[in-house]
Amino acid sequence: MKGTCFLFAAVISLSAACATNPVTGKKQMSLLSEAEELAIGQQQDLEVRREMGVYDDANLQRYVSDIGQELARHSHRPSLPWSFTIVDSPAINAFALPGGYVYVTRGLLAYLDDESELAGVLGHEIGHVTARHAAQAYTRQAEANLGLMVLSIFVPSTQPFTDLSATGLGVLFLRNGREAELEADRLGVEYGSGAGYDPTGVPRFLATLARVSALSERGMPNWLSTHPDPGLRVTRAEPVAGKFVSADATKVNHAPYLERIQGLVFGDNPKDGIVRGNEFLHPLLRIGVTFPDGWELTNTPEAVMAQEPGTQHFMVLQEVGQALIRQGSGGPVARSMADTAIEAMRKAGYASVDGTMQRINGNDAYVGLYRGNAKGAGKVMMRAAHIAVGRQLYVVAGFAPEAEFTVVDHDIQPALQTFRQLSMQEASNVRPNRIDFYVVRQGDSWQSIAARQSKGFVNAATLAIMNDREVSAQPQAGDRIKIVVEG
Repeated sequence: MKGTCFLFAAVISLSAACATNPVTGKKQMSLLSEAEELAIGQQQDLEVRREMGVYDDANLQRYVSDIGQELARHSHRPSLPWSFTIVDSPAINAFALPGGYVYVTRGLLAYLDDESELAGVLGHEIGHVTARHAAQAYTRQAEANLGLMVLSIFVPSTQPFTDLSATGLGVLFLRNGREAELEADRLGVEYGSGAGYDPTGVPRFLATLARVSALSERGMPNWLSTHPDPGLRVTRAEPVAGKFVSADATKVNHAPYLERIQGLVFGDNPKDGIVRGNEFLHPLLRIGVTFPDGWELTNTPEAVMAQEPGTQHFMVLQEVGQALIRQGSGGPVARSMADTAIEAMRKAGYASVDGTMQRINGNDAYVGLYRGNAKGAGKVMMRAAHIAVGRQLYVVAGFAPEAEFTVVDHDIQPALQTFRQLSMQEASNVRPNRIDFYVVRQGDSWQSIAARQSKGFVNAATLAIMNDREVSAQPQAGDRIKIVVEG
């Protein structure tokens, strides 16, 4: 939770023209010349770096860049000023901008099992650029005034209070057609094998994405209507990879890859707050909240979202800002907590039912009951605590469909009361989780390893997927596997 929104904008005035697609060699209508692609990529690269942050590991950055540059030399557009960057995000994500700017998240690196899979991911994104998918997408969307979108694998997105359809690990496929995705998969195989990598790395990393999507309801809902689901992509990619299998394309580099990612930050970075089980701690803001047991938490730049699995029951923690001051006729005057809270909720589309002033762990708070509509859940009831910490205002809220709210409120009310300020010592002790390794012993299972070695920081299914295994297949004694430990 950073209190900022990740926003891309490009204002371009262009006239339609025919351009040759570097991959197909065919003429196609395009609003972007190569020079304009480069200009857009350069502009947006600054925004990506500013908003997402660059992962602070120069050696790992160099490693990924070297592989990407080798792949780019075997692509259809080797002369572009290619750039490959690891961004500091826990999302399992990779995306490309026009002009040769390719990004992978540290979250994705944790789920790859070897260098050939990394080459498959980078080759896929290079394929989006070489086939000018961004230019094509811009041309289509400009006709409908939708603007330029970023091509991505998948990213999380939440809109607390108003839009429940994209909670948890949601999907944001930005008008990138299914044929473009399949073409990028094929190009990823081609470029990877050209650089000497085992082409089966592409279907293997797609299989990992398929397992992620199947893990829970928070996974990808079939990659939305415009993209093939990961399972279908595996089916389509396997025969393509088979065509590129050769004696010159055998690099896998399993052990070297794992050594490179040892110590990689996994999950949230403490500077953005960190999830520990059902607790959220933010050492810089020095606040903490404990959500109901069993609820699934997602930390985004805008808010922390919690959901009871299989339901439309949600909670959210959000920073409202310095909202306790208003301009009066005689200058700035203090505003009541109740007025501030009720007005904020009214602007969000919620009508006040009742409320009271309270003290929550030493902080002034207005706890109110509200009624409104939430996309994806219909008419809901919400209990929200607006809590003042100095001049800063936070809101912790829980909501559910009206007919179910009374029961859920038994979980929501105690959770609101857990909001607290962290001591300096407690805040300084919050450290990120990191990737480490463990040699499986006789009798170990994913469940026992998750509980004992990773202390519950990740569940058994996640550990299996991180290690390129089916969730139902237990590890074998002697296997060296990735685990998650406190840094």
